Amino acid sequence: MLPEPVVNVSPAAGDAAQGGSSRLLVALGVTQIVSWGSIYYAFALLLEPLQRDLGAGKGEIAGAFSGALLVSGLCAAWIGRTIDRLGGRGTMTLGSLAAVVLLVALSQVRSLPGLYLIWIGLGAVMAATLYEPAFVVVAQVYRLGYRRALTVLTLFGGFASTVFWPITTWLIERYGWREAVLWLAAINLLICVPLHFALLPKTSGAAATAPQAKGGTARLQLWGDRRFRALTLAFLAHYVVVSAIAAHLISLLLARGMSLAAAAGVGALIGPMQVAGRVVEFGASRWLTVGQVGRVAAIAIPMSLLALLWADTRVPWLTAFALLFGAGNGAMTVIRGALPMEMYGRDQYGAIAGALATPGLLARAVGPIFVALLWSALGGYERATVVLFVVAAVGATAFAVATRAPGTPPAPK
Repeated sequence: MLPEPVVNVSPAAGDAAQGGSSRLLVALGVTQIVSWGSIYYAFALLLEPLQRDLGAGKGEIAGAFSGALLVSGLCAAWIGRTIDRLGGRGTMTLGSLAAVVLLVALSQVRSLPGLYLIWIGLGAVMAATLYEPAFVVVAQVYRLGYRRALTVLTLFGGFASTVFWPITTWLIERYGWREAVLWLAAINLLICVPLHFALLPKTSGAAATAPQAKGGTARLQLWGDRRFRALTLAFLAHYVVVSAIAAHLISLLLARGMSLAAAAGVGALIGPMQVAGRVVEFGASRWLTVGQVGRVAAIAIPMSLLALLWADTRVPWLTAFALLFGAGNGAMTVIRGALPMEMYGRDQYGAIAGALATPGLLARAVGPIFVALLWSALGGYERATVVLFVVAAVGATAFAVATRAPGTPPAPK
């Protein structure tokens, strides 16, 4: 059953909050599948065709995607503040429209500079359409069940690669990559644009809009809160590790002598474990705070790396790694969305959540490069994994400090 919002909410929150919130949550879930699948996950399938058609190396093509992730991280806080003031309808609808235009442009790209310009734009699109803006909309609409609503939303998003990798692969094989990208643009136009425009609240539902100067002062005082600084460090460390493992796990296992099929099998376990972690978080939300669940999820990541270091090629230990790593990361996605409200309240949620998301989004871009540099400097993946374990342990410690610290004043309203 979908969580229900409190009925007595501000009229400015729009008619979606008055009886259509379940429809809104399903709509957001569907658009998350489409946006993640057609933009974020599609790149892996476009990498080889883009290399071939543009005559560029893998690193040059992948650099465009890294640039998009950097732009997405840099835009996150600004997008959150915009939704705080104006609501999600305009922001997410414009984001989906921009996705349509830029995917059409991508289908016609003929040069490497053009590719980079398009993906810089798509980075801003990701900031306006993926989890972070959707989390802000959910926080504005759901007054009691927002945490469970966030979990439901991430369960939808967890199916993005499952749905779109086969669809995109089939489109590329049948029509070629350029026409396949046009089909992805059409899917955004026919699904995301109308759902965002029709079902998202027109405004934020805030009683009043804070003056801009006050918002700047609030952000400065927020950075003065040691809990916030610790939490920022925790998310930065977490997503450096997660992005690094996602990029290098198969190569690490191959370097140990595993076959490609066996290494891929280990990697394939992580996705279902992410969904399982979110399901567990959904159940635990009845009894445990976000911070309590988050501390367990945070410590699961360094524990998973210990299992990976100990495993060599032994299946039981590799399975333990996949279980801990996948479940911890899956739950942490929900924690990232729910914790700002538990710690700081509903006011300025978008700005605070966006500021906390920024380190993780930036880490997605630098994590794979970080491990590649460690691999070169330290002479192999095993020592690089030890460094990642230390990073993960620092992140888990910082998360514990942030969520167990004595109460400090929340960000100014």
